[in-house]
Amino acid sequence: METSVEISLYPLGREYVPEIKAFLNRLKGYTDLDVQVNGMSTQIFGAYRTIMNALTDEIERSFKENGKSVFVLKIVNGLLKKEK
Repeated sequence: METSVEISLYPLGREYVPEIKAFLNRLKGYTDLDVQVNGMSTQIFGAYRTIMNALTDEIERSFKENGKSVFVLKIVNGLLKKEK
């Protein structure tokens, strides 16, 4: 099942830019996902289980390495990306 996810990361109480960049770079390393970044959030497109497995791993890593953070996600079944 093809899926679209919009995700935002909000690190709590510390310098946030390096942590957000590291998280996004890790997501971009998944070659079977289409990751599109803008100033407000990040959109991820691909197979549902592939996205959810990647997010599970990367969110857990972020929590372990960086402490308290808030992740906000919107998930929809289907691809909602704009063609380039």
